[in-house]
Amino acid sequence: MLDRASAAYQTTQTLTARFVQIITNPMVGEPDTTRGQLFQQRPSRFAMRFTDPAGDRIVADGRYLWLYTPSTAPGQVIRSRIPAVGTTGPNLVGQFVERPHERYTARYVRADSSGAGWADVVALTPRDSAQPYTSAMIWVGRGDGLVHRVDIVESGGQERSVRLSQLRPNAAVPAKEFRFTAPVGVRVVDQ
Repeated sequence: MLDRASAAYQTTQTLTARFVQIITNPMVGEPDTTRGQLFQQRPSRFAMRFTDPAGDRIVADGRYLWLYTPSTAPGQVIRSRIPAVGTTGPNLVGQFVERPHERYTARYVRADSSGAGWADVVALTPRDSAQPYTSAMIWVGRGDGLVHRVDIVESGGQERSVRLSQLRPNAAVPAKEFRFTAPVGVRVVDQ
């Protein structure tokens, strides 16, 4: 399954999908659910355009990762430089299926079904303890080899689940999705 996901990823230059993201933080209580459209273009362009909460955006333009969440941090955008080497960058899928056997210890968990059909669930443990998460599980579609879901346990104990639907590999993605300009009056905070 992991090799199938890696092969599917290698033939996918762009990806668009709808997403539902559920973040559970044991320190906060109730899970936070967000929704929107995801765009990826290998190697280092990525965007999440949120419809709920409307206006929030995450954009990797190839040089910088921009985190703009006026729903929780109005008046500021966080900008981080994307490392040129040694990483898949902010690529949600690539970080799990690009050179997976070098980067993870993998274990088959189970077959699972959803509205998208059957998927194989694979548990991944990072070989490098510097990763910002301690474990991950991916759902690899049996029919297409694409990753349809990613569950991550982050180093601080927060859990993140990203569920993808309406996946369109190699679809045209408008260049504007990978551009970000801070709105007037919004402070840019470099990290």
